[in-house]
Amino acid sequence: MNPPRPMLPLRQTWPDAFAAAYRAAGYWTGETFPALLRDRAARFAHRTAVVGADQRWSYAELRARAERIAGGLLALGLAPGDRVVVQVPNIPDFLSVMFGLFCARLVPVYALPAHRQVEIVHLAQKSEARGYILADRHEGFDHRPLAEAVRGACPGLAHVVVIGEAGPFAALDALPPAAGPLPPDPAPDEVAFLQISGGSTGLSKLIPRTHDDYLYSVRASAEICRLTPESVYLAALPVAHNFPMSSPGVLGVLHAGGTVVMCPSPAPATAFPLIARERVTLTGLVPPLALLWLQAAPSSGHDLSSLEVLQVGGAKFMPEAARRVRPVLGCTLQQVFGMAEGLVNYTRLDDPEEVIVTTQGRPISPADEVLVLDDAGNPVAEGEPGHLLTRGPYTIRAYHNDPAANARAFTPDGYYRTGDVVLRRADGHLVVQGRASDHINRAGEKISAEEIEDHLLAHPQVFDAAVVSLPDAFLGERSCAFVIAGGEPPRPAALKAFMRGRGLADFKVPDQIVFVPGFATTAVGKVSRRELRARLRADFLARGTADDTPADTAAPAPAGGA
Repeated sequence: MNPPRPMLPLRQTWPDAFAAAYRAAGYWTGETFPALLRDRAARFAHRTAVVGADQRWSYAELRARAERIAGGLLALGLAPGDRVVVQVPNIPDFLSVMFGLFCARLVPVYALPAHRQVEIVHLAQKSEARGYILADRHEGFDHRPLAEAVRGACPGLAHVVVIGEAGPFAALDALPPAAGPLPPDPAPDEVAFLQISGGSTGLSKLIPRTHDDYLYSVRASAEICRLTPESVYLAALPVAHNFPMSSPGVLGVLHAGGTVVMCPSPAPATAFPLIARERVTLTGLVPPLALLWLQAAPSSGHDLSSLEVLQVGGAKFMPEAARRVRPVLGCTLQQVFGMAEGLVNYTRLDDPEEVIVTTQGRPISPADEVLVLDDAGNPVAEGEPGHLLTRGPYTIRAYHNDPAANARAFTPDGYYRTGDVVLRRADGHLVVQGRASDHINRAGEKISAEEIEDHLLAHPQVFDAAVVSLPDAFLGERSCAFVIAGGEPPRPAALKAFMRGRGLADFKVPDQIVFVPGFATTAVGKVSRRELRARLRADFLARGTADDTPADTAAPAPAGGA
């Protein structure tokens, strides 16, 4: 058998002067994830680290499971430095697998449970993954046929490991025994894992995060959120997301010696009994789920009195809804605005109520550098909206293996162009105004309009398509596809089924499909896609049909072009 070809190296580097300053200031301490696990397992050995539906592991048990997985994965044939796609839902095994990979010096590539063949193949190919760890089933979906398809499309994917009934693959619980000692700890500036970023022009970019930079954000978040060994965190959102992973998320709670309660669904019927049973003190939601909880709580009958803090992030939480959190749930609201690339902002727990309900917080670190610029790249006046750029001790300087994205996303002096439009108040708090790109922020999931258009255009009865965001009282934004049919228009349900059949995550399938006879163009027959989307959206909203039009309909053509 031929040895695997060399992989592109994983790097995330800051200029020497910046790195030295971050170490001198104590932001980077040299801590690594394996060292964190060993230390907390020693300090909190018998305290409960994680709770699942029928599992309750102490810190010592979590370490033992992680190290057993680490030895088994290496004995299976993976080698330190290999990348492993992780598609595991909110179950305790997520934590044992994650720390097991760290202890083996393997590199997790985090995927979402909702991802399907398109996304998983992309992540595996882009990262050059040699392993794939997944649960057998989640929410009625059997992931094992998906794994077969992914392995067929990715010849380098040598090892598939399944939590549960493994079928033709290796079972997590039946990995071979360790063949020797675990490797030494990584250097703190090594890449610990790859997170995913919403792609503005297609599929996700890969975000390399180092032990030093990420653990700084974890420690600082835990301090801002006042976590202690008595903290009990409900992981309600998919923990592969940056928000429930580290803001302060499961890692912040484990850093503090608290307890993580893995919640398989954020629905009130599932989450509320867990809050009551485990005396949960903190959790995080996206705005649509927060609205759902506010609606359900008064009549739930469950004791939610232990809940001290409800974090809301992923998309802007409107002030009218934010004001209801304290009177309805009896807890403090904490707004969180951040990105997997780095910068995270929090409202502080002792901020005035008006600040908490009307802003999305201020940065974690004194070393977070924030610029708010106009379209020409000039600073805007205080309180005026502009494009948010940032750099700092936990904000990346480059994506993995994506020169074009790096050229777009980063300035020559290292600032990250977030794509968000914000205004900055005199007190440093940010108020999010929206996105500057053609992303759709659907319940906190960033969807690329261009990616969805490409899939629509693959249908033989679609001549052209443009996908836009529309306001939605529950989702924040929903996706609407304006479609020019090529001949007889397909039924909207059939078009949606076609997209699902292409192996696309369900949240990317358009919520609404509107058939139009044509798109307006300029006199020379051209229009930019961004201008087209903006015009379609504006015309549709001007007709007053954003919230009262049936899910799939026909609409007149938009007004003539420039």
